[in-house]
Amino acid sequence: MNIKIGFGLLGMALVFMLSTAQTPPSPRPEETHLISSLAGSDLYQAYCAVCHGKSAKGDGPMARVLKVPPPDLTHIAMRNGGRFPRQRVEQVLSGEDVEPGHGTREMPLWGPIFSQIAWDQDLGRVRIDNVAKYLEQLQTK
Repeated sequence: MNIKIGFGLLGMALVFMLSTAQTPPSPRPEETHLISSLAGSDLYQAYCAVCHGKSAKGDGPMARVLKVPPPDLTHIAMRNGGRFPRQRVEQVLSGEDVEPGHGTREMPLWGPIFSQIAWDQDLGRVRIDNVAKYLEQLQTK
């Protein structure tokens, strides 16, 4: 009889433990899409090329389904009097600068995604700076 009671208690304890066990939280969707590279060209290809195109001319595969076509990023300096506005580009990338006249924002806010903490560091500003430097290198002369 003691064996039956022991198995019964063990079974009850097992059921209790399984019913109260918490499953680990699944990662947020944006965490699953963060690449490990910090290189501007890699970040651009992973996050921007789908809309702006591999050559940054606004001809990515998703461009045709957007309400507002993505701009040609090789002409940023040309549209700004020959000067590349690095600070403004970084603000657009991070989501700090949104032009109210453009209506709703179709471009994802990369700042929060780029700023995920990994290895005890927030590398968001490094990623944004590297993408901006890469875009500066692509400017048409």
